[in-house]
Amino acid sequence: MFRFEDPIYLYLLVLIPILVLIHFLMLRRQKKRLRKFGDLELVRQLMPNVSRFRPLVKFWLLLGALALLIVVLARPQFGNKISHEKRTGIETIICMDISNSMLAEDVTPSRLDRAKMMVENLVDHFTNDKIGLIVFAGDAFVQLPITSDYVSAKMFLSSITPAMISTQGTDIAAAINMAAHSFTQEENIGKAIIVITDGEDHEGGALEAAKEAKAKGMNTYVLGVGSPNGAPIPIGNGDYMKDNSGQTVMSALNEQMCRQLADAGSGAYIHVENNSNAQEQLDNELDKLSKKETSSTIYSDFDEQFQAVAIIVLLLLILEVCILEIKNPMLKNVSLFKRSKKVAAVAVLLLVAVGVQAQSDRQLIRQGNKQYRKGNVAEAEVSYRKAVERNERNPQANYNLGNSLMAQRKDSLAITQLEKAAKLETNPLRRAQAYHNMGVICQQHRMFGEAIEAYKEALRNNPADHETRYNLELCKRQQKEQQQDQNQQNKDNKDNKDNKDKQDQQKQEQKQDQQKQDQQQQQQKPQMSKENAEQLLNAAMQEEKQTQERMKKAQQQPQKRHLEKNW
Repeated sequence: MFRFEDPIYLYLLVLIPILVLIHFLMLRRQKKRLRKFGDLELVRQLMPNVSRFRPLVKFWLLLGALALLIVVLARPQFGNKISHEKRTGIETIICMDISNSMLAEDVTPSRLDRAKMMVENLVDHFTNDKIGLIVFAGDAFVQLPITSDYVSAKMFLSSITPAMISTQGTDIAAAINMAAHSFTQEENIGKAIIVITDGEDHEGGALEAAKEAKAKGMNTYVLGVGSPNGAPIPIGNGDYMKDNSGQTVMSALNEQMCRQLADAGSGAYIHVENNSNAQEQLDNELDKLSKKETSSTIYSDFDEQFQAVAIIVLLLLILEVCILEIKNPMLKNVSLFKRSKKVAAVAVLLLVAVGVQAQSDRQLIRQGNKQYRKGNVAEAEVSYRKAVERNERNPQANYNLGNSLMAQRKDSLAITQLEKAAKLETNPLRRAQAYHNMGVICQQHRMFGEAIEAYKEALRNNPADHETRYNLELCKRQQKEQQQDQNQQNKDNKDNKDNKDKQDQQKQEQKQDQQKQDQQQQQQKPQMSKENAEQLLNAAMQEEKQTQERMKKAQQQPQKRHLEKNW
């Protein structure tokens, strides 16, 4: 299907009829002036070299070039507008509490902003899943119907504020009932209702709504945001919300109610704090749901077609320059005409070469994008590498290649490509995304110093990226913990070494003391003379002789038998 990316420029085509009218008026005025000199036929005979039709041809050539130039500005594109793809995934409806209590800052930067970050990270992890968004306070309404368009989901997510609902309160039951009616009619597919709240249910009926959703095959997961100890609610002027008696209102997380709601909905309760544990736990819980192949409508990429139109514009301009207003230009301006032909030929060849190369780069990138979306990351890497070989200065090819390497855990190569893409990229937002991905890789490898520098560079290019800011703060905390662990480990190693040295020294001292004692005992032991030794030997021999004689006499006497009862 054919389309224009920027059709607003087509309004400039209104200039074409205006210029035609102006040219027609100028021709009439010119004829009136010629009549003042005499008869028109006589005037023409006096100017034999002037052509009547060549100026008109030149005018229409310029007019055609102008019209095509306007078409180039409108960026003509060609491609299929929509395509239907088969996807295997789940359906998720997110019910986000936007009551005033969600403005409390017991989690960084606030409960509501932290909830937005979690949903955005959840959308980034989705590939073949569908997502919907419901906001609620004292009332509930659908912010985004269930869809596979993740870009729209992020756009609607960023615009959420407590001012969207004037009726304050926390009607969780209304949100769950609305979510239960917002899923598609697909069967045998995992359907999850994610309730993000601080648990202050002012309306009641939430448990019954979760049980009804469970009966329809929908699991209810509850993300409790906040601290059970409570926190004040800022009102924007440096002060906090107060009750009728003038006391500061403290909003606390009702964990008991959240757990009961998750149990009633056959889901799980997850406490959201200032770390990524809740995000990982939620991803693991959603992975347990059954997935089914569904049909999704995906808007395809469109090919830029301005190169061919630009070449036609250039040809028209060259042709207009070569056509002179006088007759017989081949005879009187042969050298000029030949020179113009050569210039035109070189220009056309250059434009065709540039156009073919640009088209080839984009074609390879689009091919890699399709393979990447299908999960064929290795094949996508091959396409991106071919695009980089065609044009090493293409930042998009380098960036996509880095992402494909990152998906395959080839982190060192991925960082190299992302760094190259960041240097080549001129758009600050895309450059920030490259630095953000570099920071993620370094953070996963616990290279916190490099990750912090990458996140800082990303924020310099895109200060409004809350996810990068959150990762930066988390990385600083992890670096601090790592340094503390390293210091503690060094201290323990030093203590163990000192203890070992002390033990070795003690053993050495004990050995020396034992040697001294043995020497002293050896010195104190009395010495036996030779005469005493002979006397002891003779006494032992006589005693042995007497013993043998007694045994011989005992054997010669008659033996007596004794019977003993063994009772």
